[in-house]
Amino acid sequence: MNLHESGQMYLETILVLSKKSSAVRSIDIVEHMGYSKPSVSRAVGLLKNGGFIVVDKDGYITLTPIGKETAEKIYERHTVLTAWLVKLGVDPETAAEDACRMEHTISDTSIAAIKRFVEG
Repeated sequence: MNLHESGQMYLETILVLSKKSSAVRSIDIVEHMGYSKPSVSRAVGLLKNGGFIVVDKDGYITLTPIGKETAEKIYERHTVLTAWLVKLGVDPETAAEDACRMEHTISDTSIAAIKRFVEG
């Protein structure tokens, strides 16, 4: 996955928004993430050029297969890490915030071990 942390965050956000609504636009990302319209516009352009998303003529954003795979991997890491931290006694809000920072750097080996622990 040769995508910077911010790109991963955008993909994860698009995935989360697409689970809530079939139509995702840049303005939805702006509202969800609290970023400026120019920042989101730039990120959407980079993700589009990278082949992670498609933007139709009406501005609706869809994840490509590689975009969806990447987003789902990040989202799974987030949910596993959050569950693990909560299981360790961290309050859910702090756990989710910490998981958000950890999900981008943790190795596949470590996340697999944590997932086994959480599910076991």
